[in-house]
Amino acid sequence: MQQIIRKNHMDIAWHEYTDENGADVPVTEASLTEKASIIGRVGIMLLSCGTGAWRVRSSMNTLAETMGITCTADIGLMSIEYTCFDGENGFTQSLCLTNTGVNTSKLNRLEHFIREFEIEGKDMSGEKLHSLLDDIERIHGLYSPVVLGFAAALACCGFTFLLGGGPIEMFCAFAGAGIGNFLRCKLTKHHFTLFLCIVSSVSMACLVYAGFLKIGEILFSISIQHEAGYICAMLFIIPGFPFITSGIDLAKLDMRSGTERLMYALIIILVAAMSAWIMALLLHLKPVDFIKFSLPAEMWILCRLVTSFCGVFGFSIMFNSPVRLAASAGVIGAAANTLRLELADLAGMPPAAAAFIGALTAGLLASMIKNKVGYPRISLTVPSIVIMVPGLYLYRGFYNLGIMSLATAASWFAAAILIIAALPLGLIFARILTDRTFRYCT
Repeated sequence: MQQIIRKNHMDIAWHEYTDENGADVPVTEASLTEKASIIGRVGIMLLSCGTGAWRVRSSMNTLAETMGITCTADIGLMSIEYTCFDGENGFTQSLCLTNTGVNTSKLNRLEHFIREFEIEGKDMSGEKLHSLLDDIERIHGLYSPVVLGFAAALACCGFTFLLGGGPIEMFCAFAGAGIGNFLRCKLTKHHFTLFLCIVSSVSMACLVYAGFLKIGEILFSISIQHEAGYICAMLFIIPGFPFITSGIDLAKLDMRSGTERLMYALIIILVAAMSAWIMALLLHLKPVDFIKFSLPAEMWILCRLVTSFCGVFGFSIMFNSPVRLAASAGVIGAAANTLRLELADLAGMPPAAAAFIGALTAGLLASMIKNKVGYPRISLTVPSIVIMVPGLYLYRGFYNLGIMSLATAASWFAAAILIIAALPLGLIFARILTDRTFRYCT
């Protein structure tokens, strides 16, 4: 007999908020409770897509203004507490997610819903609007676990080259990341807890990498020094979206959302690094330097453009972006990341400063093409700079901390922190330069 697992978070019957006697009454003439239910539901759906508090609040305000009421909201990573006023009465509600993630396809549909609400939606009934939101809420993943596995494999393969790996490391990372993310998607689909998904997928990625490397060592006498790339096989776990959106929220003084997102990202990194460290001990793997190989300068730039595009495209697909959006993000990421690497290598610029310029470039390019692409700016900017997040630095810092090499660990952690701080700053200043509404604190 199959055991039924009782939900810890109860479902909300949104349609019960509508007035049965006024099914055809425009929502602008409905009760405060009905209006507030639309606002709260859109807010919590936007939050489930991974977007930051500033965007969620802005969207809730747009709906409230159109319906002639006032809304105030306190927004975190997983919950929203909001109150709506109509001049006479108030309605307060607390909403909570069961899990968080990234879904740029659903985010795009919600953005269209908000824009169309000001034109047509305000004349619809609350029942009709909730039915439209039902359709949007049914948008889960655009891709199967197999496709998402290939996306992670492509992203980590490109990541490997950009970090200094060669064809052998790229192939092993491709296999490890692909199988690791496939396992993670399968576990997530069945609603397993976050920690189990991280530990299982990272361990599988390291195991597959080590397995392929061992086969190559036995059959083709491949050098064991190619073990350096095992770190790259687990980089699909990098929480780029919460890292970047936490910086944007903190810049807008959304302290609750910013700190919660930052803590969420740090938890993922900590659990992933711990899992990879334990697997490294079991499999006798060490984060040694990559075997260096030389290419002409023009070939380096070309290869970096291609692998940066592949990396960003893969990460964007993992964020549930349509292919057109993923390709647009890939083009932006290829230009911005290659610029960052060349500034560090050819101009001798400090990595953190180069990361700031790379993120700034990505933000400016996204602002230039977002209207032509037809997708929210954050769907372009975050995937395009995720590949700049120093996952290798973070892991090496944790590895050296584990073996009590404290000076080396501090050096890696310091370099990682500077780069991580520079990335959202670059996007924030790009937004300040191109978005008039973002410049003010009102």
